[in-house]
Amino acid sequence: MDDTGGTGGTGGTGGTKHQRRGNTRQRIQDVALELFAEQGYEKTSLREIAERLEVTKAALYYHFKTKEDILISLFQDLTRPMDELIEWAKEQPRTLATKQAVLRRYDEALSGAAPLFRFMQENQAAVRELSVGESFKDRMMKMMDIIREPDAPLTDQVRCVSALFTMHAGMLALKDVEGDHEEKRKAVLEVAIDLVTQAHGGAHQG
Repeated sequence: MDDTGGTGGTGGTGGTKHQRRGNTRQRIQDVALELFAEQGYEKTSLREIAERLEVTKAALYYHFKTKEDILISLFQDLTRPMDELIEWAKEQPRTLATKQAVLRRYDEALSGAAPLFRFMQENQAAVRELSVGESFKDRMMKMMDIIREPDAPLTDQVRCVSALFTMHAGMLALKDVEGDHEEKRKAVLEVAIDLVTQAHGGAHQG
């Protein structure tokens, strides 16, 4: 049951039929997230997850005892790169270039987690009830502290905070907009970087 880390290389669910991630633990995560997205967290049972995976409930229990265990593992896979990014940023000078680099790295961390963010958006009540919701909120506050300057004008602080929310909202709002996934991702990142750049009153760097 070694924790193999990341959330996979693609942002979508479904069509790949779980081939993108080979081991059983990750396949369980993928299938559970699909079912949570389709019918809601509360209405999904471990039995249904096992049936879609075509494994016994006992085989599922070997990896996860409850639905919450599956969800916690998904959040851990998402928050690990966030924790690494936060620690890296703390060691860097608080410059515009650093903040632009933080946004680019955060974009990479988010790219494999789009299904989880959609789940969070569509199951807000369930997420609030679970420990993972508070844990994620804490990390978001740390990210905001890295991006914004507390003594900056309020409008510039809003721009910096908005940059992070732009990356989250863009991923959700653009999923039904026609166009190439990578192009949409680049557009969202460009707008987020522009917001932080404006907040620092400087020209776009790098």
